[in-house]
Amino acid sequence: QPQVVESGGGLVQPGGSLRLTCVISGITLEHYAMGWFRQVPGKEREGVSCISAPPTTWYADSVKGRLTISTTSAKTTIYLQMNNERPEDTAVYYCAEDREWTTVRNMCLNPPSDGIWGQGTQVTVST
Repeated sequence: QPQVVESGGGLVQPGGSLRLTCVISGITLEHYAMGWFRQVPGKEREGVSCISAPPTTWYADSVKGRLTISTTSAKTTIYLQMNNERPEDTAVYYCAEDREWTTVRNMCLNPPSDGIWGQGTQVTVST
């Protein structure tokens, strides 16, 4: 069974750092696009950063320069390095994989309804 599991969330002070990890199993990853999304109560899920081969990446303007997405050589683990955290980064962060994508930008701007999603991990930025 395809499975996506996120970890690494928690409480961090403004200006601090976290690294989120996404592990994908039960599926062959060759032609792929993957991404990190976040959601807060009362708002739509939004794309944070997405990645595909060779690699090509996309970042939301609000996180550009602070967050970095990367994968292992096997493409089964996806990281989101979060630096200089801000209170507005507080959200539940989800990882997803999608094989029916056009561009990595479009994947992040249109969260895939038919993709494989994890359960989410909570990130709270507060003093």
